[in-house]
Formats: sequence, C-alpha cells, structure tokens
Amino acid sequence: MTVGADREPAPRRRDARRNRELLVEAAHEVFAEQGLEAPLDVIARRAGVGNATLYRHFPTRAALVDAVFRDQLGGTTAAGERARTAPDAWSGLHTYLRDVFGTLAADRGTNDLMTTRVQGVEALDAVHAHNRQTLELLLSRGREEGTVRSDVTTEDVLFALAALGRAVPALTTAASADAWHRPLALLLDSLRPAPAPLPDPPLTTAQLGDVLRELGPHRAPARDVREQ
Repeated sequence: MTVGADREPAPRRRDARRNRELLVEAAHEVFAEQGLEAPLDVIARRAGVGNATLYRHFPTRAALVDAVFRDQLGGTTAAGERARTAPDAWSGLHTYLRDVFGTLAADRGTNDLMTTRVQGVEALDAVHAHNRQTLELLLSRGREEGTVRSDVTTEDVLFALAALGRAVPALTTAASADAWHRPLALLLDSLRPAPAPLPDPPLTTAQLGDVLRELGPHRAPARDVREQ
C-alpha cells in the first residue's frame, strides 16, 4: 500500500514523538530547577534539539507547561479528594496542606504554577478550581465542628497560602528541606479558635537574611548545570 502524500512516514512520526518526549523531560528538569520563566533555548539544548523543533511541538510556553505538569498537578487533585473524605475537617485540612506544600518545596516549576496565575494552562485551571472547592468544604466543616474560627474566609486562606507557598523555595534553599513546616503550622494555627504549639526549629537571624536574599529580585539567575 502506498503511503499518502498527506501522511508522514512512520520513522519520521517516531522521531517526532521521541523529540516531544525529550522536550517534556528536559522542560520538567529545567522548570523544577529554575522556575517557569527559564529560557526555552536552555530546554531545547538540554533535550538535544533545535529551537525550531521545540516551537513546532509547543508553539507557546503555556502549551509546554501544560504538557509538563498535567500529570503532576493531578496529584494535588487526588490529595484534595482524600482530604474531603477525612474523618474530621481539621485532619483533612492539615494533611492536605502538608501534601501541597511538600510538592511546592520539591519543584520550583510547580511552585510557580500553584502560587501565581498562568494563562492558557488548562490543567492548572482545573486544579485551582478543585483546590478552592476543597478548602471551602473543609473550612465549612471546620466551622461546624468548632475547629476553625468563624470569621475566616476562603479568600483569606488562599491569599495566605499563595504568599507563604511563594517563599517555600527560598526557605528550603537557605535553611533546610523541611523549613516550611514551622510557618505552615503557624498559618494553620491562625485558623484555629485556640492555637497549638509550633514545631521546632525556628529560623535563625542568619537564615532569615538568607531567605530574604533568595526572595529578592537581585538573586542570581540559575544557570544550566550542563553549561558549566
């Protein structure tokens, strides 16, 4: 049977699929290291392809971001589903936010996605909607059960989570991989009618200075380690 003129030969299709896979793998690595604003030419070089190949598969940054993080964002949705079925609202809220912040600490690209708004990423829109619904449900249950203060709103919590979550990469870089546990506990306790003891250890003065430097615009941009 003759291959039609409008059909791509099988070897070329296989090469195209492989190039797409390489680009997604490379983008995941680079976004995790440098965040979503990492240069696309760095991603193309790490994948071993040219810029034209990258743009042929992913004409926009949003399309590449969606391909990279769609499955990973699904983990946040699954954590929300588990939290909704927790035996009480407080344990559900506590476990859910620890899961979310563990993800924010592990991957700078996911952190950028979850703590800001990126237009055109369909998977992200779904996760933001599910996250809001999960928090609304847990806060409402918590108020009914007397474990969440009556005057807190979903917007209060979403804003606080975004602000704290944005600082997580700086915390883990300047202090320790688990440094986010204490400020998250402080945030959670602000939702309680009565606070609980904070986990140790607190930041030292030097660590706080390091965190603030990591957050600043003067932070040195990350370089592709393969260029060094």
